[in-house]
Amino acid sequence: MPAPAETATAPFRLFDLRVIRARRLGPSLTRVTFGGFGDEDLSSFAAGGRDQSLSLFLPHPGQAAPVLPPADHAAGWWNAYRALPDAERAIMRSYTVRAQRRDPAGGPGEIDIDFALHDDGGPACRWAGSARPGDRVVVLGPAVADNTAVRFRPPGGTDSVVICADETALPAAAAILEWLPPGTPARVFLSVPHDEDRLPLPTEAAAEVTWLTGPSALDSVRAGALPGVSPYVWIAGEAGQVRSLRRHFVEERGVDRGRVTFVGYWRRGRTEDELRAAS
Repeated sequence: MPAPAETATAPFRLFDLRVIRARRLGPSLTRVTFGGFGDEDLSSFAAGGRDQSLSLFLPHPGQAAPVLPPADHAAGWWNAYRALPDAERAIMRSYTVRAQRRDPAGGPGEIDIDFALHDDGGPACRWAGSARPGDRVVVLGPAVADNTAVRFRPPGGTDSVVICADETALPAAAAILEWLPPGTPARVFLSVPHDEDRLPLPTEAAAEVTWLTGPSALDSVRAGALPGVSPYVWIAGEAGQVRSLRRHFVEERGVDRGRVTFVGYWRRGRTEDELRAAS
C-alpha cells in the first residue's frame, strides 16, 4: 500500500482511530471495533468490501499513541517512518476490514477488524488481546471504495467461486461471502485451530462450507468437487499452504492461472517485519 506522501490524489490516507469495544469471537479470534479519534469521523473512510486490506499502526507498550511522521512529511513519508528508531516507530501490520458501518444520520461510523490470536503471537496479537476502549491506533486505509487493496476480483465469465482460507484470512473470507451476489455457487474451505472458532457466515450465495481443524487443508480440497465450469479461486493464509493450494488448482485441476488469486498473509517461522525487510 502506498505511503501517504506519495498519494496526494491516490485512494489511501491516514486515519486516527480509537477502540470503541473489543470482544472474543472464539478461542483464536477477537473483534476490535474502532471509531474516529479527535476530529476524525471516518466519513471519508471508504472500504471496498471483500478482502479490503489496510495497514494498522500500533503503539509500543507504554506509548499513548503510535509514533509516526506527519502525513505531509516533505522528505517522503515512508522514508521518514523507516528512519524513526525501532523502539519508537509505530508497529505496522496488515489486516482486513471485516466490516464498515456508516451512521445514516451522519454520525461518526465504525469499522471492525478481526485478529487471530496465538500463544506465541507477535505484538499485534498481544495488543489485540488486551485492547480497551479509548486505546489509540492509526491506519493507512482506503479513501475510495475501488482501490488496489481489494484483491478479490472475479474475471469476466466467472460462474462460481472457490475460497480457501485459514484463521488469519477468515475475516476476508467472511466478508467475501457477504459480498457475493445471491445464488452464486461457492465452495468454501476454512481452516481454524479449534471447533469453537467456527463463526456464522451470513451470505446469499449458494455456498457449501467445509470447516477444517487439521494442519493441512490440501487433502480435503483435493477430495472436494469444484462448482461450475469457470470457477474463480481465492486462496489466502500461511504462505507455504497457499502455494501448495495454488499448485493444486492450476496443475491438478486445470484452473487457468488468471482465475486464481493467492495471498500469503503470513509465513511460518517469520515475522511480518522480517518478510517486509526481505522484500
